[in-house]
Amino acid sequence: MGMPVIEPGEGSREQAITDLIQSVALQEAALSHILNAEGEKMQKIIGMHDVSQEELLRLNRSVQSLVNAVTRLEMIFLAKLELFEDEMHVEHDQHQA
Repeated sequence: MGMPVIEPGEGSREQAITDLIQSVALQEAALSHILNAEGEKMQKIIGMHDVSQEELLRLNRSVQSLVNAVTRLEMIFLAKLELFEDEMHVEHDQHQA
């Protein structure tokens, strides 16, 4: 699967908001794939018959670290969207009128 590309818009503020929303959506999709891969790795390790307690603890620390990193990224994504939150509500209301 190739990397999606966001084509630059015409330079309007509305296009900038749309581009921002698209970029956050693509980042969310990428995080989803990372979390899914980590879940598959966990299932494989947990399903091993000869897995040791130390290996399980190491896996737990790794997962915990990944979840913490994803949480920090989610906060950044939210902050990006909140930059234009008021304007997005105004545009949405204008389109419904």
